[in-house]
Amino acid sequence: MNEPAGWGVLLLRATLIDVAREAGVSPATVDRVLNNRSGVRSRTRQIVLETAQRLGYIGDEDATSPAVPRSAEALNLHFALPAGTNPFMKALRLELETQAKSRAGLTVHVEAIEGFDPDALARTLHSLNGKTQGVGVIALDHPTVREAIRSLSASGVKVVTIASDILHVPRIAYVGIDNRAAGRLAGFLVKRFVGKGEAKVALFAGSLAYRGHEEREMGFRHILNEEAQNLHIVEMREMLDDREKAYAEACALLDRHPDLAAIYNVGAGNTGIAKALKERGRSGDVIFVAHDVTAGTRELLLDGTLDAVIDQNPRVEAREALNILTHAIQGTAYEGHLPRLQVIFKENIPEQ
Repeated sequence: MNEPAGWGVLLLRATLIDVAREAGVSPATVDRVLNNRSGVRSRTRQIVLETAQRLGYIGDEDATSPAVPRSAEALNLHFALPAGTNPFMKALRLELETQAKSRAGLTVHVEAIEGFDPDALARTLHSLNGKTQGVGVIALDHPTVREAIRSLSASGVKVVTIASDILHVPRIAYVGIDNRAAGRLAGFLVKRFVGKGEAKVALFAGSLAYRGHEEREMGFRHILNEEAQNLHIVEMREMLDDREKAYAEACALLDRHPDLAAIYNVGAGNTGIAKALKERGRSGDVIFVAHDVTAGTRELLLDGTLDAVIDQNPRVEAREALNILTHAIQGTAYEGHLPRLQVIFKENIPEQ
């Protein structure tokens, strides 16, 4: 069917990316011109304004007074987070949505990615091209995901990685703890709790496709190799952050190793591991170190099943992700305040 004359003009509104492409400059340059910021040559500024006016991105009045462009009307951000039973992810989503409501002109959308599927995550990221100004992602370290982040960045979208970083991609910042240091800290705690005798230790992880989980494992192994050769890692199990799978794996582990001395859980699924320990009468006997203060880990600290929790504050991570993306889009300077490693015991559980 032939389209009526002018159909595309009537239905399609020019975007900042369209202006950049037509003017032959980067989206960042267009953003600087339309927000009347320095660092752009006068001839380039004139070309951008003329192109934006010709495409209908700004009106005639804006061409001489570009300090209030359409791009400054509102901020639209998207976050791609894993779905499932991980309580930390649920807390992070709640913080992002709650904090966004208190910021005028800011709209936040959270995309839930089912399963540990890098291709599904990559498809979601590609779908955000042209729909958002900034993206925060807890990303699986995989070629398709890295390529999707490169594509978003090339189109002018600001990207931050959260909780688990990816190297060699054009993200503007990583928001999260030092995961290698967190793993070393866990190893130090297990070493101190277990003591000097020969002992067996087991590792659980959500998925080593997360660089953050891989880095925690590496840090844990390194400190045991350096300072605790008496501790022997007998198994490493991936649970995909599923509490039922964690329960089944922990039951099988305890059956195979009745003399197990300690468990370090890199990811989620703590309640499943705890259930297995309690059912086999090993709660309070097997040293148990995990991550993230949640309602579930609070209870396990109080009843003695968990010995220590290494926390990364979701409130701080949400705040910093929103701040970094907002300032990057607006082109203003911002010095981030990233979350610090904090060890929580029964005696210093923070207020909710």
